[in-house]
Amino acid sequence: MPRVQLPATTPKRRAWNKGRIIGQKRPLLPKQVWAIRARLELAGNLRDLALFNVAIDSKLRGCDLVRLKAKDLVSSERVKERVTIIQSKTGKPVQFELSENTRDSVVKWLDTPEMLRCQFMLPSRFHDRPHISTRQYGRLVRNWVTAIGLEPSGYGTHSLRRTKASEIYRKTGNLRAVQLLLGHTKVDSTVRYLGVELEDALSIAERIDI
Repeated sequence: MPRVQLPATTPKRRAWNKGRIIGQKRPLLPKQVWAIRARLELAGNLRDLALFNVAIDSKLRGCDLVRLKAKDLVSSERVKERVTIIQSKTGKPVQFELSENTRDSVVKWLDTPEMLRCQFMLPSRFHDRPHISTRQYGRLVRNWVTAIGLEPSGYGTHSLRRTKASEIYRKTGNLRAVQLLLGHTKVDSTVRYLGVELEDALSIAERIDI
């Protein structure tokens, strides 16, 4: 009986994104923010608590957040209610508010021995680096969301940047306000960042006189 030659097959490689959530990272819900905050408070982790609170309030990109200096946040030995910094990506200023809860956590962190004579709010433990890296910040975010039972692949540093902005948009529908708070030069960047439907965005924009 003649032997049948079957076509050669090559094993399929596992897709790099199999089982992962890709695309834009989700913002945190208010209950998730409070869950992470409560865990950090109970653990007495003053640095991470200050970092988390400032990240939520400031809505800064990770590259700007890790470079914050103590003098950016403190004036006349008091933590500022409003802070202005120059964004490294755009070279333009952006202003943000710090809530009372955030100001309290910053004060407690800056008063620790670890912060004695430190220039940056988030000093690195490595002597060749003045502050923590964005990669370290990303690992911290991953740890925080994992600790409250979230799938870490769905969240990242931009989740914290988007959290308060998304909540402001949800409650007010004011794209212009969110654009200013995020430091975007164009409103369509804000639309894409928030994942806003175009028709929704246009109807809101029509009601806002700039």
